Amino acid sequence: MKRIVSVSIGSSSRDHRVIMDIGGVRFSIERIGTNGDIKKAIALIESLDGKVDAFGLGGIDLYLFGHGGRRYVLKSALPLVNAARQTPIFDGIWIKDTIERDVVSFLHNECDITLTGKKTFIVSAMDRLGMAESFAEFDSQLIIGDLMFALGIPIPIYNIRTLHNIANVIMPVISRLPFKILYPTGEMQRATIEKFTKYYCQADIIAGDFLYIKKHMPKDMTGKIIVTNSITEDDVVALRERGVKLLVTSTPELEGRSFGTNVMEAMIRCIAGRASKELGADGIRSLFSDMGFKYRVEYL
Repeated sequence: MKRIVSVSIGSSSRDHRVIMDIGGVRFSIERIGTNGDIKKAIALIESLDGKVDAFGLGGIDLYLFGHGGRRYVLKSALPLVNAARQTPIFDGIWIKDTIERDVVSFLHNECDITLTGKKTFIVSAMDRLGMAESFAEFDSQLIIGDLMFALGIPIPIYNIRTLHNIANVIMPVISRLPFKILYPTGEMQRATIEKFTKYYCQADIIAGDFLYIKKHMPKDMTGKIIVTNSITEDDVVALRERGVKLLVTSTPELEGRSFGTNVMEAMIRCIAGRASKELGADGIRSLFSDMGFKYRVEYL
C-alpha cells in the first residue's frame, strides 16, 4: 500500500482520510492540519520522513508562477520542504499548470459554458496562473484579485500582463513575508468575512483557491459558477445555501472530499515511480486520465 500524507498548516477541521484502489494501486491518503502551527507541521514531517511514500505540502505554496515560466520561491515554505530529507514532498505546482489549466477548456467543451465575454473573478492568479491564462485565451473578462486577497488592497487587476508587471515589482518583497499574512491558515480558514462583494457580484464565474473564495464570499451568490478544488462536504453545503449554480473542481471527489493539488501530484508521482522525474506536462495529463480521475461537476 502506498501511503500519502498531506501535511497542512490549515485547520484540522478539514482533515480527511481515505483508503482506496487507484490505477491498480492501493492508497492510503490522509490530510493532517496543524492549525497554523508551522513548527508542528515541521515536526510532523520529520516524524514521518522515510515512513511514508510521499508528502503533500498543504495550506502553503512553495512556488508562484510568473511571466515566461518564472517561479518565485516563498521563503516561509522552505523549512517544511527541507524537513523531508528522505520522502519526496509535492506542493501541486505541476497539477496547477496542467490539470487546472485544462479544466477551463473542460468547462467550455463538456459543460457547455460559453466563456467568451464572461466576467471571471480569479481570486489569485499568481497561485493559479495556468487557469487564469486559459480563461484569458477563451476571451473571458478577467477580474484578478491578487492584491485584494493576498494584501487586502482593494484594487482589481484586469489582465495578466498588468499582473506580471506588478509581480516583478512586489514579489521580491512578498516572497519573504510570513505566509500567514498572505493566506488564511489554521482556524482563519473557517471564517468568512464579506469583503470585495461587488467583484463577486459582477462575476459570472469565480475561480481559484477555495479558501480565498471562501474568505470573503457574500451570502448571495445566486447563479454563480465556481471553479476550484479542495472542497469538503461542508463547503458544498455553504455554496448551495448561497445559491451557487454549478461547482466544478479540478481534483476529483474521493469519498466526499476533493483533495488539494499537492495530494494529486503526490499520487501521480507514486504511480510513475522512478520515472516520475521525467514526467512532462503530457505525462501528467496521461496518468491523470489513466488513473480514472475526472473533474468533479456538481449542479447545486
